Amino acid sequence: MIRRQLTGFLIAGAIGFGVDAGILYAALALGAGHVTGRLLSFLAAAFVTWRINRRFTFPTRNAAPPWREWLRYLAAMSAGGAINLLVYSVAVHHLPPSAWGPLLAVALGTGSGLVFNFLSAKLWVFRHRS
Repeated sequence: MIRRQLTGFLIAGAIGFGVDAGILYAALALGAGHVTGRLLSFLAAAFVTWRINRRFTFPTRNAAPPWREWLRYLAAMSAGGAINLLVYSVAVHHLPPSAWGPLLAVALGTGSGLVFNFLSAKLWVFRHRS
């Protein structure tokens, strides 16, 4: 069961990445700045991944009110993003200088954020769905 949920979560994340990048580039093309564009793209990607995860990754008929679940999901994904950035920053600061350092820092940040996001989705946002 957890393997299926993790696979679904990863697929939703990949789709969300595409939405995130597409909305960001569209917002930038329409004249939004990088911060505004990123905020819009994050919200769009979070909404899309929430809908995918609630329908396919953690499905059930017994669900919390959608607005409450959406707010929990948004909070959890935002916290996971902050963890990603924090781990990345710490890794960049502590890793010895090398060509591979930034890539390793990104991988560590992404992995940390992913673990937090999956567990918070499974154990908090969609706990009534498991």
